[in-house]
Amino acid sequence: MTASAAPVATFANASALRALIGAEPLVSEWLTVDQTMVDRFAEATGDHQWIHVDPERARRESPFGGPVAHGFLTLSLIPALLGKTVVLVQRMGVNYGLNRVRFTSPVLVGSQLRAKFVVGSVTDVDNAGVQVEWSVTLERQGSERPVCVAEFITRHYF
Repeated sequence: MTASAAPVATFANASALRALIGAEPLVSEWLTVDQTMVDRFAEATGDHQWIHVDPERARRESPFGGPVAHGFLTLSLIPALLGKTVVLVQRMGVNYGLNRVRFTSPVLVGSQLRAKFVVGSVTDVDNAGVQVEWSVTLERQGSERPVCVAEFITRHYF
């Protein structure tokens, strides 16, 4: 990741998260997706498709003019970007899942990405927790079209 910026906001209870419903997006810092990151993701997942890990072939043969990040690499950046954008003072938090996910544009290696987070809902769950549905838009610097849109669900215990 790029140099860390200060988090946008700190929240210590469910009421503070509820106050975010309908508010302006919380925006992360920019992050550069480099070939080393892509190669490490390929190693971790076993997805060594040439469009990701063979820059020379990707420049010659892919419709994108170079190597692109795995869609799931792009998706996996969401929790890290959220953690660098929002500090939750809590006993515990967990990634609970995803709803609708779309990879709407390729992420060429060397791209800079950032995430915009909007709280859609905050619902009480068992064990005095809350479930948060975040609408997330991952943007590529210099592009009007997002690279990924998703509903990301987290659970928090304050």
